[in-house]
Amino acid sequence: MSPLSVLILVLPLPLAFLLHDAEEVAVQHRWMENHSGALRERFPRLRPLLDRLQRLNTKAFALAALEEFIVLLCATACVLADVPFSLELWAALFLAFSLHLLLHLGQAVAVRGYVPGLVTSILLSPFAAYGIFCISLVMSPLKMFALAVTGAAFLALNLLFAHWLGLKLTSRR
Repeated sequence: MSPLSVLILVLPLPLAFLLHDAEEVAVQHRWMENHSGALRERFPRLRPLLDRLQRLNTKAFALAALEEFIVLLCATACVLADVPFSLELWAALFLAFSLHLLLHLGQAVAVRGYVPGLVTSILLSPFAAYGIFCISLVMSPLKMFALAVTGAAFLALNLLFAHWLGLKLTSRR
């Protein structure tokens, strides 16, 4: 990976993640308290997810975000150390993060209003689009698709673990 790519894409990704998750941490719990009833009515199939998200207080959500941030920092460190396959690992996480931003935009359309993470998703969309463009210059569409699916699956599983960890570390004994 070129030094310019590292400066423009690799190093800013953890900062973009921090910015995005700071918005989510700041508003997620209160937003869920205010909107969970209406969401349960409109989207009954999402009830288990909504129940889990409502159980996450701000501290638990912040701990979950911290765990995810550590994973991202490890991937970034691998790129900086030029570890074999680190570009693929990083690209998988970048593509999954970009899909996550799109998910927030879709959620906002579905609920017809603000959702936690929407503002930073809009602000970070040009960064995500540029990153996807740059990745497309060095990887085939099929490889990008495979990495996006792999990254999204990993992040989904890791998110379940991170939420479990956040709840476990903040539950009262």
